[in-house]
Amino acid sequence: MDFSLSDEHADLKAAVASIVRPYGGTYYAEHSKNREPCDEVWQALGEAGLIGVNIPEAFGGGGAGMLELALVAEESAAQGVPLLLILVSAAISAEVITAFGTDDQRQAWLPGLAAGTSKMAFAITEPDAGSNTHLIATTARRDGDDWVLSGSKYYISGVDESDAVLVVARTGRKDDGKPLMSLFIVPVGTPGLEKTRIEMDVMLPEKQYTLFFDDVRVPADALVGEEGKGFQQVFHGLNPERITGAALCIGIARFALAQAAKYASEREVWGVPLGTHQGLAHPLAKASMETELAALMMRKAAWLHDAGLPAGEASNTAKYAAAEAALAAIDAAIQTMGGNGLAQEYGLLPYWGLARLLRIAPVSREMILNYIAQHSLGLPKSY
Repeated sequence: MDFSLSDEHADLKAAVASIVRPYGGTYYAEHSKNREPCDEVWQALGEAGLIGVNIPEAFGGGGAGMLELALVAEESAAQGVPLLLILVSAAISAEVITAFGTDDQRQAWLPGLAAGTSKMAFAITEPDAGSNTHLIATTARRDGDDWVLSGSKYYISGVDESDAVLVVARTGRKDDGKPLMSLFIVPVGTPGLEKTRIEMDVMLPEKQYTLFFDDVRVPADALVGEEGKGFQQVFHGLNPERITGAALCIGIARFALAQAAKYASEREVWGVPLGTHQGLAHPLAKASMETELAALMMRKAAWLHDAGLPAGEASNTAKYAAAEAALAAIDAAIQTMGGNGLAQEYGLLPYWGLARLLRIAPVSREMILNYIAQHSLGLPKSY
């Protein structure tokens, strides 16, 4: 078992750092404050072949795996620019289309996703169906050669930046009444599809939307994979979402800790650097250890996914640990900097907002604990 960073992965992280570092925290803080997408960073990483590092080479990608995409997400965040849409566009959508899409769908969508010239949002949650996806009410019914979608989706990230949305819709029911779900690619300009922005107090570059499907008509070839197999197919993308979400949190933690360590080394109180005092040094050290532990689990989860092995437990554990580590790191950094930790000049609050969001989404820590209790410990299902 080799825990060292391979030369290839070291080069990958260095390439990401060289692209993102010139933008850094000031760029991200400004874009978060103005709610503006980080398009320049996304495009630069796309042009370097890094946004689509996990997409097959035949479709313009890097031909690597989830571990490599996670390293891209982590290092971009560690340089101060976490990219939330990596989770839904590069991880979920690209992985699902690669695994289950037709050749025409792969050719139509993967090259743009790989190049960073196109993004795809993901729509599963609804006003009355969050963690309990079995309550999804959005339907897709056949009408001649087309599908017609009706319903709504809630808290969908980055629709304004995307060319299409990968939608989970109910297409029938089993004999026992349980829903049959299917996946559809719906271009954002399709008639009947409307979006309403959800105003958020948290500062993020990415915007959140409610989507309304008013008899949205799409052709038969909008269906991804097999009709009625949407649940099984979407779970192929949900583990990557958790893995890249963990990577984002790990990168955020690394950035916050680097900022705090620099401040604590340079700022003096009573004639010595702040970091001399254990009351400030120990919380930073603890957060650093928690970050490294989360990083190990994230890498394990990515390795399991790339090897085609069950990755649910590791992916959920990584996401839980990384979100906790990121929040601990940011809180320790703010405490170290005192009032400056809340000042615009140092720009830490946008990272707190994203880390706090990632403690809730894409799966809450409570649902992760339910999963581990049931599937890892064999305890009775609690919900």
